[in-house]
Amino acid sequence: MARQHENGANGGSAEESGPKKRGTFRETIMTVIWAGLIAFGCRIFFFEPFNIPSGSMLPTLKIGDYLFVSKFSYGYGQYSFPFSPVGFSGRILGGGPERGDVAVFRKPTDTSIDFIKRVVGLPGDTVQVINGVLHINGDPVERSLIDQYQPEPGERLYQPEAQYIEVLPNGVEHRIIEIEDDNGSLDNTAAFVVPAGHYFVMGDNRDSSQDSRVLSKVGFIPVENFIGRATIIFFSVGEDGIFSLGENGIRWDRLFNAVD
Repeated sequence: MARQHENGANGGSAEESGPKKRGTFRETIMTVIWAGLIAFGCRIFFFEPFNIPSGSMLPTLKIGDYLFVSKFSYGYGQYSFPFSPVGFSGRILGGGPERGDVAVFRKPTDTSIDFIKRVVGLPGDTVQVINGVLHINGDPVERSLIDQYQPEPGERLYQPEAQYIEVLPNGVEHRIIEIEDDNGSLDNTAAFVVPAGHYFVMGDNRDSSQDSRVLSKVGFIPVENFIGRATIIFFSVGEDGIFSLGENGIRWDRLFNAVD
């Protein structure tokens, strides 16, 4: 009788735990599904991660920076979503970027490529570079020489370079670097008149940036091409990789810095 009681107790326990285990498994699966949907929704509608593969935005952004781009800052355009809808122009639930924004957009001459640059010219502006100095609507943009920029390994800069604080007409301040003593191929340009519904962008590394100054490669950026505004650096690693303990490994001082 004692053995029957023991077997009966074990059997009853197994019958009670079967549905419970199945319920727990279903709950786990549903939790994973909901977490995936929420993450997917956040990436589609709110924030998308990007990484920086080139030095065109030095010193603001370094090669190996990983950042979040706010997709709702400008509303939503043709390239805000996967499988971009054909023929969708303009933006909904928002407008275009502001002067001084660091923005991610699809390259107009090849919309399979994401670019990141700083917006300096708005629709209707006249933009020109004269002897390395940015001019907007005929007025030179204020810039002040500061300490030289000290390049890191892998940045394709082989000596300290001139670094300036540039102040755009709306008061946005940011750093730029010049490596050609204001005599490079992009330091003297024609006067560009930005068309309606378009923007003029430049890299902060002024002599090593393919941007709106090169009409055949980039040119003016249509408002629908913008994906979002760069907001925060969530990770950054130098050329030695994440397992390096040296100064060219993880850049701890850049983590969670705002993109200005």
